[in-house]
Amino acid sequence: MKLQKNVAVSEAGLLFNPVTGESYSLNPIGVEILNLIREDKNLESISKIILGKYETDKATFEKDYHDFIGILEHYNLLESHEEKKA
Repeated sequence: MKLQKNVAVSEAGLLFNPVTGESYSLNPIGVEILNLIREDKNLESISKIILGKYETDKATFEKDYHDFIGILEHYNLLESHEEKKA
């Protein structure tokens, strides 16, 4: 899974999609997760990193992670599987 190439991300957690002109704000943990995704980390790696840094359980993290990914997909901020094959 990768962030769309044209989506810009600031250190402060602002995402900008130049195709739609829309901007989105992330909280610090969202920025951290997005940066790990950009480093091509998989769910297992991201989970270990986040669980090692924050007081949460695996089930809660995984639910929140999947919710976050769903939001990114909803706003077309992630590359689709078809684009990866091309």
